[in-house]
Amino acid sequence: MISSNEFRTGTTIELDNAVFQVVEFQHVKPGKGAAFVRTKLKNVRTGAVVERKFNAGEKVPKARVDRREMQFLYKEGDSFVVMDTQNYEQFNLTADQIGDGVKWLKENMSINAAFFQDNVIGVEIPNSVELAVVETEPGVKGDTATGGSKPATVETGAVVQVPFFVNIGDVLIIDTRTGSYVQRA
Repeated sequence: MISSNEFRTGTTIELDNAVFQVVEFQHVKPGKGAAFVRTKLKNVRTGAVVERKFNAGEKVPKARVDRREMQFLYKEGDSFVVMDTQNYEQFNLTADQIGDGVKWLKENMSINAAFFQDNVIGVEIPNSVELAVVETEPGVKGDTATGGSKPATVETGAVVQVPFFVNIGDVLIIDTRTGSYVQRA
């Protein structure tokens, strides 16, 4: 059990037969009445965000979430095969379990999987990845004066806006949180 006073961003709790992660929290002490904690909770299975108030000091069950390092091996049909790096056990994950990170997955990439009661409830990929450009328009001399950008397709199939000087075969560092170009590797 965890007190609502101990909520922090990222804390996982069990509520209404579901697992929620605290996205935002605010301790409120009105001039009149009892103190309370206003929260935004994200359902880790569905991704839905709900707002909920808890009385100060209210106890809720803390969800025991285990995080394990995994290695993405390959894509097989609609599933993604990953391997636990500790015991070499393999799992098939769906695109829904991986989320938006699916467009940045590269073979042999290390990822972290969150488990609740032996079920994968979420996957965290690295904040940045190195990917090669497989398709883009050639830059034309003089195009860089405006500081614009052009679309480029990387080896995973994702399309990223890049500066005009980027060419096919260049290896780029991409920020996976925003999907934006950082620099050439």
